[in-house]
Amino acid sequence: MAIEIENNIAANTGLKTEHMILNMGPQHPSTHGVLRLELELEGEIIKKVTPHIGYLHRCFEKHAEAMSYPQVVPYVDRMDYLASMYNEFGYAIAVEKLLGIQVPERVEYIRVIMGEFQRIASHLVALGTYGADIGAVTPFLFCFRDREKILSLFEMTCGARLLYNYIWPGGVSHDLHPDFIRQAKEFIPYFRPKIKELNDLLSYNKIFIDRTANVGILPLETAINYGISGPNLRASGFKWDLRKDDTYSIYNKFDFDIPVGKGLKGTVGDCWDRYFVRVLEMEESLKIIEQALDQIPEGDVTSAIPKRIKPPVGQVYSRVENPRGELGYFIMSNGSLNPFRVKARGPSFVHLGIMNELCKGHMVADIIAILGSIDIVLGEVDR
Repeated sequence: MAIEIENNIAANTGLKTEHMILNMGPQHPSTHGVLRLELELEGEIIKKVTPHIGYLHRCFEKHAEAMSYPQVVPYVDRMDYLASMYNEFGYAIAVEKLLGIQVPERVEYIRVIMGEFQRIASHLVALGTYGADIGAVTPFLFCFRDREKILSLFEMTCGARLLYNYIWPGGVSHDLHPDFIRQAKEFIPYFRPKIKELNDLLSYNKIFIDRTANVGILPLETAINYGISGPNLRASGFKWDLRKDDTYSIYNKFDFDIPVGKGLKGTVGDCWDRYFVRVLEMEESLKIIEQALDQIPEGDVTSAIPKRIKPPVGQVYSRVENPRGELGYFIMSNGSLNPFRVKARGPSFVHLGIMNELCKGHMVADIIAILGSIDIVLGEVDR
């Protein structure tokens, strides 16, 4: 639509405009971290977007080569710091696959419970900040209010609220607090009405819909070609989730659905779909947590943790469905106490590559809606 307007102006007036380069970031509050977007504009129409990254680089993969396998865990926390628990989950599975060890069933249940609580907490940040980006402050406050309750459960379990060092190769650092299951069960009936409250307040708000529906449309074929995964892929209409389609841990024991984009105004894969798929996923995570809390067995959570981790020579690639998409770890062992190579496949890094495709032809103000809808975390982009 914007391109058609531009062409009509040029045809009717004979005026030609020069392209202007505008930097958005790295201090811009809506870039969700230290990201610089170099915009090539013709008037207010976006011709090209070039992301510039590296402002937060901390050499995670090189650090891992100088650490023993257990010592890497605090470093994976600091990649996607809004999904630290799931970063650990994925890394632990990769190391266990390399070692060929099986963890106790209670550990698997605890990991799934923590992982799905982390998914809800991560989505609450994504949804709340997205509302604030568009101009709605109240949903931001409501989302962070509910996220604090999840962080309190994490704190009760391992003493930390952001960076946990909780899920270790072979098990977890602590068993659940005696009061954890009761408080976790109380959270479920508390939070379900809050999802409806968010929908009434933001999801179906006319101004919000006008700013996000039919904006930044990501066709399914383009999403697949760019390697998009997670909620961003499902918002384009493809029902793909590693928890079901390449299952790991004990996710095959639970009944839950995989929400996909429907297209509120007829076009699937727009900003509104990417937002709303995350809203629906929180309900599905509640279902998984509810089932896991009811089924969790007794057992020792540290019995399978090796005294010393020294895998045989070999390599492994393992992937999990973290809140932002497919998080993969490639680990190469040379038989020593330290990994020879560690490579992380971060979904935020992959998804940032789609920005130019999504933004071309839109207005400058739409960049904020588009960038917020893909939900990136710069700690994972830069690693």
